[in-house]
Amino acid sequence: MAERVQQPPAKRLCCRPGYNPACRQGQRAGGVLCGGAGSAPGGSGNGKTHNPESLLDIAARRVAEKWPFQRVEERFERIPEPVQRRIVYWSFPRSEKEICMYSSFNAGGEESGTSGDNNDETQLPFLRGVTLLEGGWVDNVLQVGFHLSGTVTDPATPSSPELVCSVSVSFDRCKITAVTCTCGNKDIFYCAHVVALSLYRVRKPEQVKLHLPISETLFQMSRDQLQKFVQYLISVHHTEVLPTAQKLADEILSQNSEINQVHGAPDPTAGASVDDENCWHLDEEQVQEQVKLFLSQGGYHGSGKQLNLLFSKVREMLKMRDSNGARMLTLITEQFMADPRLALWRQQGTTMTDKYRQLWDELGALWMCIVLNPHCKPEQKSSWLRQLRRWTSVDVCPWEDGNHGNELPNLTHSLPQELLHKGHTSITNMEGWVGHPLDPIGTLFSTLTESGRVGEEGSNTYCSSVVSRAELQRMPVQRLLGDGESYVALAVETALIGLGQQRVMPDGLYAQEKVCRNEEQLLAKLQEVELDDSLVKIFRKQAVFLLEAGPYSGLGEIVHRESVPMHTFARYLFTSLLPHDAELAYKIALRAMRLPVLESTASSGDLSRPHHIVSVVPNRYPRWFTLSHIESQQCELASTMLTAAKGDSRRLETVLESIQKNIHSSSHIFKLAQDAFKIATLMDSLPDITLLKVSLELGLQVMRITLSTLNWRRREMVRWLVTCATEVGVYALDSIMQSWFTLFTPTEATSIVATTVMSNSTIVRLHLDCHQQENLASSARTLALQCAMKDPQNCALSALTLCEKDHIAFETAYQIVLDAAATGMSYTQLFTIARYMEHRGYPLRAYKLATSAMAHLNLSYNQDTHPAINDVLWACALSHSLGKNELAAVIPLVVKSVKCATVLSDILRRCTLTTPGMVSALHSRRNSGKLMSLDKAPLRQLLDATIGAYINTTHSRLTHISPRHYSEFIEFLGKARETFMMAHDGHIQFTQFIDNLKQIYKGKKKLMMLVRERFG
Repeated sequence: MAERVQQPPAKRLCCRPGYNPACRQGQRAGGVLCGGAGSAPGGSGNGKTHNPESLLDIAARRVAEKWPFQRVEERFERIPEPVQRRIVYWSFPRSEKEICMYSSFNAGGEESGTSGDNNDETQLPFLRGVTLLEGGWVDNVLQVGFHLSGTVTDPATPSSPELVCSVSVSFDRCKITAVTCTCGNKDIFYCAHVVALSLYRVRKPEQVKLHLPISETLFQMSRDQLQKFVQYLISVHHTEVLPTAQKLADEILSQNSEINQVHGAPDPTAGASVDDENCWHLDEEQVQEQVKLFLSQGGYHGSGKQLNLLFSKVREMLKMRDSNGARMLTLITEQFMADPRLALWRQQGTTMTDKYRQLWDELGALWMCIVLNPHCKPEQKSSWLRQLRRWTSVDVCPWEDGNHGNELPNLTHSLPQELLHKGHTSITNMEGWVGHPLDPIGTLFSTLTESGRVGEEGSNTYCSSVVSRAELQRMPVQRLLGDGESYVALAVETALIGLGQQRVMPDGLYAQEKVCRNEEQLLAKLQEVELDDSLVKIFRKQAVFLLEAGPYSGLGEIVHRESVPMHTFARYLFTSLLPHDAELAYKIALRAMRLPVLESTASSGDLSRPHHIVSVVPNRYPRWFTLSHIESQQCELASTMLTAAKGDSRRLETVLESIQKNIHSSSHIFKLAQDAFKIATLMDSLPDITLLKVSLELGLQVMRITLSTLNWRRREMVRWLVTCATEVGVYALDSIMQSWFTLFTPTEATSIVATTVMSNSTIVRLHLDCHQQENLASSARTLALQCAMKDPQNCALSALTLCEKDHIAFETAYQIVLDAAATGMSYTQLFTIARYMEHRGYPLRAYKLATSAMAHLNLSYNQDTHPAINDVLWACALSHSLGKNELAAVIPLVVKSVKCATVLSDILRRCTLTTPGMVSALHSRRNSGKLMSLDKAPLRQLLDATIGAYINTTHSRLTHISPRHYSEFIEFLGKARETFMMAHDGHIQFTQFIDNLKQIYKGKKKLMMLVRERFG
């Protein structure tokens, strides 16, 4: 607590107007122990005998709890000293629960303080106070009237010396109303020293010396005694009180002073006045400072967690009906409203962060708890209403992100009336209860379930006042409200009603996420409740009601296009009802499968209706930020039904129809197909052929949906479909190949589908006989030829491969390639097919395709690393191996297509070899083994082209050459000289070429010097 060292001002003025001096002689000025004779209800106090409590103690205890002491004084002219003592004695708190609550963040003890990072439970102020008390570190305890004081010593540690703290506590009507401690600790809650002193008084009242209020003692003194008392007091504390004493003396001696106009004098030990509010001490300044600090940290350093702990503390106070709950929440709200980020966000037009918005939601929920508290007085509620309106009127007050206050669109004017009145209600103007900022359903559910507990365990030393989740694991049904009705039954019914309510999806990402989150939280609470026969009856009753309730219900026969889907709720209902009423469970789940927001003409009627009702809402695509999550929940609902329907062909067919009608995401349909496949092929049982067919049907739907759209999982989907069809049987494989054009692209059909079907693993897996193998092969060849006709560029090679074993089909495929070679095929595709042909033993066909590829190729002078170079060299070698005529035919194509000098020179050298060595001798038709002459065709043309390419390339490189490339250029000229020398007059040509360079590029002196050094 932010304990201040100075003493608090006196609560009220004390005097005795009817005081009789004759009564002084029979009264004692000294004190007695709190547990003295007649003080304890148990007599001797040794714990062995228990006497009845005295009437004095019974009455004094009741008065101490309810009446301010001033009212007691006003009611009776004279109060006997024993009565005063008992009232003072019983006015101190008797329970440790509240002391614990005000000295730790939460009763669960997760945090040591608002600003501490140490999670060690022993560092909690309450537990530290218990340790100090039990260690005997509390001393000099004195109670004067309604004021308790003492010293508490913090023992020395290796890091800190011993610290003696002076502590004082004021109390009234069993509540601590003020605390001070010299430890200097600043925190929202009581320090360990205050705890130790307070617990000393609670646990050891018999060891505390009790005096009446100091004003009572002063009344018993004579003038001489009073003077002696004052002088001794000043003498002992002259440095502290002398200035104040002199000031007071001056004022008292002045007849016109203000102090002489007031009857009586203040007494800090005399208890509360009639006008004082009776509440536990709460340091408002520290609450404000801590909240302001947490907000300034912007969610970092665990500030969000600390604020949530403060909210938990408010809830704890409200649960104990402590008025400080509303007081503390008011202080927190004021700081939230003063947060400078609100104005900044409003100015910038940005929304607050999700974490910050969650804190605001909790703030709103706590205010709901306060204003709905049935124990509050009307004037309190009026005050809070004024306060809330004042806050709402402030510009920076954030708006709720969502249309929770909007009415559900009224469908009654546009839909068949018989649908609207089938249930018990036709109400359409409702707020969404689930996802509402104040969470009414969740709050009511928790209230009812907690009310259903048979009593609470008493608080232990640790003072836990929060019931653990484990205690709520199984709610008792013995506390009946009516004929067989229990709190838990009401809670469950409330949750089912709220979850089943038709409600429009709110606007904004956060509000939509909140709808999903609240629904999941409610369902998690419901799953903690163990279903018995009485609860199953409630489930049945609510399920039937939701199916027939008209516009009220989200599971009614017709829903608004933008109403929140019921997939998650329906899955819970389905699994809960399935063991007890399968028919009803499937009705609920099938009805909930719809997702009308994705329908262009959304049909939201039940599958069993002869005709469907078209949505009356204009077609538009709203901003549903959580749509992917909603579709996932729809998929989960369908998967749950598929799993449950295994072995039931009628159910499976119905579920399949619902999936095909309502699910529009290819990824989710694919997941369902995979799920069905896994369930159907479990290792511990024979495959479920009906479920396998469902899996295949879903897979076929995925193929149709994704055929014309991009999907990065498409290849995986195609491979999986072939696997699934294989499990179904040979007829399924034949079927997908027969209708390939509606399912696959030509490339997929040839490279994946037909290739997999024709593989040995498929034949072995299906145990096919020769006739079946031939039928599949025939279908695969037909598919391959159709694909090659449709997309020769990508399917020709696969078609040739698939048709290898059938001569007619192979020739047909080859002819398709030839027809396409002149038009649409690239040189890369043609070279690939040409190499395939050569590999299969068709060199002439390979040569023909290679020459077609050369006609499409173009290599510029600087493309000496082009990937097609190897294909060009291979084509020339193939031509050379076939004979002079073939080589003579291909060289003009090479000269036309290739301008790169180094590539041409490489081809020239290879062609001068007697045996190219590139193609098997089996296919060669060489005439003699002689070296081919470079002075005659066809090599003369190639030599001239190569020399010309070197000359052109040299000039091109010299146009933009830098000094760092000079050495590389000299090496290039060296290669050029080797090619020049292959001509009979090459030496002369090269010399002339070098001289021309020297003349043309004489400005590049350094480079030309290098040229002269190397080539003269």
